[in-house]
Amino acid sequence: MIHTLEPIIREHPFFKDLAEPHLKLVVGCAKNVRFDEGQMLFREGEPADEFYMIRTGQVTIEVHVPGRGPAIWETVGEGDVLGWSWLFPPYRWHFDARAQQPTRALAFDGKCLRGKCDQDHDLGYELMKLCAAVMVQRLQAARLQLLDLYGVKK
Repeated sequence: MIHTLEPIIREHPFFKDLAEPHLKLVVGCAKNVRFDEGQMLFREGEPADEFYMIRTGQVTIEVHVPGRGPAIWETVGEGDVLGWSWLFPPYRWHFDARAQQPTRALAFDGKCLRGKCDQDHDLGYELMKLCAAVMVQRLQAARLQLLDLYGVKK
């Protein structure tokens, strides 16, 4: 019996509005991955060749603070997607990501997806909109963190 990731991807809120032909293209770039507690998913400056849909566990997004070490910027978990650097040149990570507990995820091959987006611009546009929505959410969260950190009143 052949198992496919299509039902898992289809049910995820990130992909729920993706047209059936585009969903099938995305599924072809996906694989299951596991990370142990403390394991790095990626490091700042490394090639950004995947993005992740977290199925179980927690991952911290960290930034290196000179003289202080890693600082947690955000924590993501079940149902969240992680990583958009695969979509934008120079395809390098801008943060670190570390599993805070055993984590299962789907990893989507960025090079595979970029190739499919180059062939099907409608798919590229849809993925760009989906990633942009996540970026806006993360930027808003970062803004609120900074306001809280510096005690600025709205």
